[in-house]
Amino acid sequence: MDSKDQLIEQLFAQNEVLQEANDLLRIQVRSLQEKIASLEKNSSNSSKPPSSDIVKPQKDVQKKPRKKRKPGGQPGHQKFSRTSFKPDEIDYFVEYEFSARDAVGLQPLDEWQVVQQISLPEKLYHVTEHRARKYLDPNTGKMHVAPLPPEILKGGLLAADLCAMVGFLKGSCHMSYSTIQRYCKEVMGLDLSRGLLSKTVQKVSQSLEPAYDSLASRLPTETHLGSDETGHPDSGDGYWTWCFQTQGFTLFHIDKSRGSQVLFEILGEDFKGFLNCDYFSAYRKFVRLSDAIVQYCMAHLIREIRFLTKQSSKYLNRWAEQLLDWLKKLFDTLHRHESMTPGGFARKMEGIKDGFLKRIRRPPNHKLAKTLAKRFKGKAAESYFRFLTDPDVEPTNNGTEREIRHAVIDRRITQGTRGVNGMRWCERIWTVIATCKKQNRNIFEFIQQSVLANWTNNPPPEFA
Repeated sequence: MDSKDQLIEQLFAQNEVLQEANDLLRIQVRSLQEKIASLEKNSSNSSKPPSSDIVKPQKDVQKKPRKKRKPGGQPGHQKFSRTSFKPDEIDYFVEYEFSARDAVGLQPLDEWQVVQQISLPEKLYHVTEHRARKYLDPNTGKMHVAPLPPEILKGGLLAADLCAMVGFLKGSCHMSYSTIQRYCKEVMGLDLSRGLLSKTVQKVSQSLEPAYDSLASRLPTETHLGSDETGHPDSGDGYWTWCFQTQGFTLFHIDKSRGSQVLFEILGEDFKGFLNCDYFSAYRKFVRLSDAIVQYCMAHLIREIRFLTKQSSKYLNRWAEQLLDWLKKLFDTLHRHESMTPGGFARKMEGIKDGFLKRIRRPPNHKLAKTLAKRFKGKAAESYFRFLTDPDVEPTNNGTEREIRHAVIDRRITQGTRGVNGMRWCERIWTVIATCKKQNRNIFEFIQQSVLANWTNNPPPEFA
């Protein structure tokens, strides 16, 4: 073998080594790209909640800058002014007139320039001392005391309205006991201990129990129901806050489990309504073993498809982009349904649905694509399109996610609870707050009425 052949053989050997190294590097690059895409998961491209986003995406500075508007009311916008207080709502009248010297030559009119001003009273509370006279039986030497009203005995230092205020500040305003204590002392001039405030919150919690239990008993009979869950820390242990939303009320339940047994305990095996939820395994199992009809959240599906567009495979990216185009057409048509005839809207949506299913059922040769495509085999695909045939079914679970936001904010501020009593309080007050908002009821008044009813053994207030 001459030197030329030896050189060629060496080059071939080197080429094979380089080829193997190149293939290995390609595999490593693809693996790293997939890991990067996985680490970049956030609330916009997956089912992760917004609270899990460590860094918010930067704004696109390349966009055309919008014309800066001046603060305040804008030209052409309707002005909204506060309605003046009626005469019977005014506590004091103060009149200002010229002095006799300044009024020389002027004729006084029975007209006034009016400025209504709201102020706080000098003392924001009043103290009532309830006295029950004692009586002595001279024959037996036994002491008798005149009976006090039950709301006085059970209330103790704080009356029902102050108990309701403490509960409102704690639950609706996310205040800590220390913050409530500071507010009472510095604003109201009332020095209360944190221990007293804690006991007061528990009194309010017990008062809200009947309203909570009443709503919980109604859940299994509801025809349309949305459900979602989020984490809840309790003394360092992980729990789950479940949120169940109907058209008329919202109920929260804190449980150690995130599994399907919670759904069976709350809704029962005989639940026959529509369940709007994400594709979490607990819901899939519950739907499989019960009579529930499911509408899987389209918003969660869109986020999952967006995640596929971040992968390294061009075929997977192209497939995911095509799916997003179909879903964009679907929601564009859904938002224009009022300008379309019922028949035209139904035909248009059915065509979009067929186009989407045809594309998603032909996935590229990629694990993530095939996993997503499995959801849409046969009749299983209908679980994403129930809203097309039932106008009362929402295509997304966004409503329940909005309802659970108050609990998430409370968790971030208070860092959770410390015991069963704290968890029961959260369940009840979050349920009352969300349901009162839904039914346009005054939260503070509902709490106060519940406290009074509990102390006087009267029927508690009920939700519609």
